Amino acid sequence: MTTTTSNPTFHNEHAHLVHPKYRPDIDGLRAVAVLSVLGYHAFPQWIKGGFIGVDIFFVISGFLITTIILGSFEGEGFSYREFYARRVKRIFPALALVLAATLAFGWFSLLPHEWEQLGKHVAAGAGFVSNFAFWSEAGYFDNAAETKPLLHLWSLAIEEQFYIFWPVLLGLAWKRKWRMLTVLGTVAALSFLLNVTTIHSHRTAAFYSPLSRFWELMIGGMLAYVRLHRPPPIPGWRRHAQSIAGLLLIVLGLCFIRGGKAFPGWWAILPTVGAYLCISAGPTGVLNRYVLASKPMVWVGLISYPLYLWHWPLLAYARILEGKLPSDGIRALMLVAAFVLAWLTYRFVERYTRKSENPAVTSVLVAVMVGFLLLGALATTRYYVGRHSDQYFVKTAAAAKDWTYPDGMNATVIDDEIVQQIGNGKRRVLFFGDSHSEQYGPRAVELSKTAPDTLDSLSFLTWGACPPIPNVVDEQNILCAKRRDAGMRMAMSEKFDAVVFGGCWNCYFADTGKPDAANAAADRYYYIDGKNKRRFMGGGGADYALNMLESVMTTLSKHKQVYLLLDNPVGEGFGPEEFVKGSRLGNMSVGRMSPTAPWSPEQKLLHERMRQMALRSGAIVIDPIPTLCDKSWCLRADADATPIYKDAGHLRAEYVRKFAIYIDPAMTTPKPAPAAPR
Repeated sequence: MTTTTSNPTFHNEHAHLVHPKYRPDIDGLRAVAVLSVLGYHAFPQWIKGGFIGVDIFFVISGFLITTIILGSFEGEGFSYREFYARRVKRIFPALALVLAATLAFGWFSLLPHEWEQLGKHVAAGAGFVSNFAFWSEAGYFDNAAETKPLLHLWSLAIEEQFYIFWPVLLGLAWKRKWRMLTVLGTVAALSFLLNVTTIHSHRTAAFYSPLSRFWELMIGGMLAYVRLHRPPPIPGWRRHAQSIAGLLLIVLGLCFIRGGKAFPGWWAILPTVGAYLCISAGPTGVLNRYVLASKPMVWVGLISYPLYLWHWPLLAYARILEGKLPSDGIRALMLVAAFVLAWLTYRFVERYTRKSENPAVTSVLVAVMVGFLLLGALATTRYYVGRHSDQYFVKTAAAAKDWTYPDGMNATVIDDEIVQQIGNGKRRVLFFGDSHSEQYGPRAVELSKTAPDTLDSLSFLTWGACPPIPNVVDEQNILCAKRRDAGMRMAMSEKFDAVVFGGCWNCYFADTGKPDAANAAADRYYYIDGKNKRRFMGGGGADYALNMLESVMTTLSKHKQVYLLLDNPVGEGFGPEEFVKGSRLGNMSVGRMSPTAPWSPEQKLLHERMRQMALRSGAIVIDPIPTLCDKSWCLRADADATPIYKDAGHLRAEYVRKFAIYIDPAMTTPKPAPAAPR
């Protein structure tokens, strides 16, 4: 992503470091990559596979860096000092500008918990470990990706980790006289094998880990070796065919790869092999020459690195300020601003630092990056606070972050599905539902510490915003049906002695009238009745879904214990974030939460309806309402105004651990009392 484009024809720029000859078509390929990423981030509904642009960058970087390293070894020798000095002058200037701007705007506009998180990300970005930072945060209740201004630095971190590892390994191979192509192929094969074997069981790790991503850089590395040692006179028609095939594979990737697919996995072959063929075709390949090497594409390629760095903070801050997805016009304006900032960065910063032979430039840049690492650490540890620093912000922020599922549990694969397990009791209990089932995970972990001899063998099979009801379709969650069907098979099987159905029933069923602007997001669900799509809102689908749930519980209750976990109150008045008032760019305040909020009549009616369903079906009712509510008022904060919810729908982990004892009968089997002595 950050290297200059080249051809395996060299000229010396340093005594011990060769610099490949410039190839405009590779700059054009970088333009394809960065425009794909920008399009996906700004308009994902139009370019649904645009995130594969990062994989194209990886192949280009692997080709160029391996060319430089091997060419230097075979020339006057390789200088690690010169190599890393060039990396610093190439990478640090634009990155430092973006970190400074992101941190400054964050200080002015972010709330305390957001500021602390940004500090962590600034430190991770300056230390080139962003991929590990975001890997550790990934999950259903991780802050929305769209509100992390430095999320895109994960790919830069992987490249920098490659730049550290790869010259050392190649230097060792060169010194030991190992077969270089064997080394390249072995690293690529092992990395690819790790990628495809972990993509289903550890999808987040496969995405962020350098070990499962290095094979993409190795594809470019192997091409670099082949071009250096076996430069065959490729016929013109073959070059043209490679050029066409390469861009065709990239286009296929843009059209058919989706975020919901197991990516990178096998799907990453499309963009990586496509990039390989484009580079292999050379500058005279027909599309390379007339499309990739065209002046507009080359111009975008030249500014692609700062353009990649600038675009995401602009889009992320636009979303943060709007509090929702900005309009198409605002997102387009952010991209225009990214192009302007990228050109200014390239013209007045990058060109100067790259050409400078003053060794002090490198030292200053390293010092600046160390400074950002320290600033980020101070921000995340609250020694350096943002503009909005009311201490009650900290209390509400702590509540908003208080989600620990599945911490303390063990991921296990059952029937090709990942479940979270805890406990070793004889009774096997399946918790089947969405995040409103997950929110009780901390109680299970607490019981494993305080009463381990009573804890059953618990398995959580859940998926956020996915009702555990057959024939229900969520238009915005393509993985819901697969996960739900797998859960139903497990519930019906002999693998479990008891099943707990839980969900945000209030989210799905409490207001099923005509959708309006306030609840349009909930109009994503419908029930398939034969060939008919019956929407939950205004289409009667909610009644069909509830009848199906009752039927499933009735059938299961004949064979095993069935529990229906009723919902906690949700909605306006319960989320601590609702008490934040004012403008991020002006003055902001946070109100103190009173202890209770009203329980909506619609939710109260649904609660009673579902309680009666459970009784008719033979299911056991788990009811949080006696603990949370008194008639028509429900708890939302304790006596000192500390919120008990993390947001408008979910109880925070701290509260669940201590007070959600109503869930215990579904999680524990009390040990029989010892027999009295005769």
